[in-house]
Amino acid sequence: MNIYVGNLSRDVTEEELRQEFAAFGEVSAVNIIKDKYGGQSRGFAFVEMPSKIEGEAAIAGLKGKTLQERTMDINEARPRTDSRGGHSSYGGGRRGGSGGGRRGGGRPRRY
Repeated sequence: MNIYVGNLSRDVTEEELRQEFAAFGEVSAVNIIKDKYGGQSRGFAFVEMPSKIEGEAAIAGLKGKTLQERTMDINEARPRTDSRGGHSSYGGGRRGGSGGGRRGGGRPRRY
C-alpha cells in the first residue's frame, strides 16, 4: 500500500519516517520528495507498506500525530496519472498579433 504523508518539516529524515511507520508493520520504502534544483524537502513523502492491513493501521494510528512540531497529514496515495492538466503540446497559449503595441511599423502617429 502506498501512503501519502504531508505537512512534514523539511528536517524530517527517511529514517525517522521509517521508524514511525514500522510500529505498524513492515515498511518496504520511504521516499521524501525533494526539490529537483535545491535538493531540499518539499514537505511531503510516500511510504510503501506491502500489507494493506498494516498500511491502513498506520494511517489510522498516525493521522494527526505530530512529528518535529508539525501535524502529519496521512492518506492512502492516489494513483499517479500521466496527465498534467495542460495541453498535449508545449508552447501553446500565444496569441497572434504583431507584438509591438504600435501600429504602422513602429512610426509615431502625426496629428
